Amino acid sequence: MIKTLGRLGRPIAFGACLALTLPSAAELTRLDDESLSAVSGQGGIYLSGDISINEMGGPVENRYFGRCEDTTKKCGARFAYRLKETGGWMVLDDIRGNFAFEGLTLRVRHIDSGFGGDGELFDRDVLELGLPDIVRFNDVRFKIAASNTPRPTDPGFQQTDIFSVQMRGAVIMEGNLLVFPEGNP
Repeated sequence: MIKTLGRLGRPIAFGACLALTLPSAAELTRLDDESLSAVSGQGGIYLSGDISINEMGGPVENRYFGRCEDTTKKCGARFAYRLKETGGWMVLDDIRGNFAFEGLTLRVRHIDSGFGGDGELFDRDVLELGLPDIVRFNDVRFKIAASNTPRPTDPGFQQTDIFSVQMRGAVIMEGNLLVFPEGNP
């Protein structure tokens, strides 16, 4: 893309690629600073990706971790979080597989209502994740568990697997996920 910069480094015209697709009678005109200041865009990020997580097993091999072919050991990634400072750990364990998506959006949105009477008044910015239309899963697996320590290598480790999930195929997703800020930055 070719961009022409005007005074103060502002974009004046970026239509070289566009000009190739327009009929030859169309003309590009320069915008002065005053005209350009009236133009606004929409903020946000559009993401697409293909993410693989530990498909073949992790680099650590010991009495607990191993290759995925060895069914007596864990081979996937682990995510542990604590709900209370003195409580136990909730765990996503043995995470592996890959998934692909197109069209995940990320933007900041201002909410100045009480959610139609469903919540308390809120007048702040939130982070909005626009869910992609389709997410394709290829042999994605993980377990949800409870544990007394964050790592299986910690002394006295005990874990209770609650349930296992395995996903393959396409999932249609609609809507937005809102992330509400807490505290002061």
